[in-house]
Amino acid sequence: MQTGRTTASPLRPITGILRLIGELVYATIEFAGSLTWLGYDVLIWLHRSLIQRNVRFGHDAFVAQIVRVGVRSVPIVMLVSGSIGVILALQTAPSLEQFGQTDKVANLVAVAVFRELGPLIAAIVLTGFAGASIAAELGTMVVGEEIEALEVMALHPVRFLVMPRVLATTMSLILLSSIADLTSVVAGGITGVVGLDIAYEVYRDNTLDQLKSADFLTGLIKAGVFGLLLGLIACRNGLMVRGGAAGVGKATTDTVVQTVVTVVLADLLFTAVFYAIGWT
Repeated sequence: MQTGRTTASPLRPITGILRLIGELVYATIEFAGSLTWLGYDVLIWLHRSLIQRNVRFGHDAFVAQIVRVGVRSVPIVMLVSGSIGVILALQTAPSLEQFGQTDKVANLVAVAVFRELGPLIAAIVLTGFAGASIAAELGTMVVGEEIEALEVMALHPVRFLVMPRVLATTMSLILLSSIADLTSVVAGGITGVVGLDIAYEVYRDNTLDQLKSADFLTGLIKAGVFGLLLGLIACRNGLMVRGGAAGVGKATTDTVVQTVVTVVLADLLFTAVFYAIGWT
C-alpha cells in the first residue's frame, strides 16, 4: 500500500556536498585561469609597446593612474600604518617588560612591519581605495558600451585600459609599501621613546641591528605581486560586468573580497617559501 510519502535518498546530503565542492573548484580554476590570461595579454602589450614603434605605451594614461591610485593613497596608508606601529609597540611592551626586555620592542616592530604588515596593510588599503574604483569604472564603461566602441575603432581594451591600471597598481603598491614600512617604524619609535621610556639611541640601534636586506627585499617582492594581483582582479571583474548597475555593484564587492583573500593566501605562500629558503 502506497502512502504517497517520498523517502529521501541517503546519498542526497553527500551529493550536495560534492556539488558544492565541484562548484568551488570550478570557480577557483576559472578565476585563476582568467587572471593568468589577462596577465598574459598585459605582458604581450607591454612587450609590444616597448619594442614596436607603432604601438604607443601611453605614458599619459600611466601617469594619470599612478597619481590616482598611488599618490592619493599616501595619506590613508600613512595613517593606517602609523596606527599599526603604535599598536604594535603598546601591545608588545607589557609582555617584554616581564623579562626586562622592553627595548626589544624595536626589534619586533621592525621585523613585523618590513616582512609582513607593511605590504599587507598597503595592499588592503589600496584595495578599498583604488581596486573597487577601477572595477566600478571599467564596469560602467562596459554597461555604457564604451568597451565595444573601442573595439569598433580597432583599439584593444587591454592595451588602453587594463595595462596602465595594472602597471600603476603594481608600482604604486611597491612605493606605498616602503612608505608604510617607514611610517610604522617611525610611529613605533616615537611611541617607544616617548611612551615607553626607551632611549632613542637604543631604539635606533636595535632597529638597525635587527633589519637585514632580506627583510626589505621580501617585503618589496610581496608588494609587487600584491599590486599585480590587485590590478588584474579589479580589471577582470570590471570587464566581466553584466546586468547594468547591479552588475557594477557586484563587481565592486567581488573585487574587494577576492583581492583580500587572494593577497592573504599569496602572503601565506610567500612566507612559507621564504622560510624554506632561509629568508627569515
